[in-house]
Amino acid sequence: MLFTRTSHDRPAPEDTFPGRPGAMPITERHVVLGTSIEPPFPDGTETAIFGMGCFWGAERLFWQLPGVYTTAVGYAGGTTPDPSYEETCSGSTGHTEAVLVAYDPAQISYDDLLRTFWEGHNPTQGMRQGNDRGSQYRSALYWTTAAQQEAALASKARYSMAL
Repeated sequence: MLFTRTSHDRPAPEDTFPGRPGAMPITERHVVLGTSIEPPFPDGTETAIFGMGCFWGAERLFWQLPGVYTTAVGYAGGTTPDPSYEETCSGSTGHTEAVLVAYDPAQISYDDLLRTFWEGHNPTQGMRQGNDRGSQYRSALYWTTAAQQEAALASKARYSMAL
């Protein structure tokens, strides 16, 4: 049985699981694309991380886009080191389910990825997406460069007016 929190608020760091010292084993290659899911990626590749509900459905939206080299799912934004699925689902790690997208900016722009993010889920639902409930399903953007941060915040302002 999974542990569950009654609140969908993010836990305080001192209330999270201790986690584990090393990364969990993962597959080396993307099952659909056949590409490596860990760096190093090809020269010129950039990465971005998107949290938009269950990572399996979100990942599919990105791997279908031209210019995306690879995608990988995992957990982001929490304090528990290398949390398990069960720990994350408990709401006691602070993580969101997320998709790493490695892409070629000469073929697809970060703005195009942001469009997929905003239009691929409902960011107004708080700590859930559809029937999936819990803090791990919250909407989140994790940028990897200052330019991505600027673009992400500008896109949030634009899409907020439409929501």
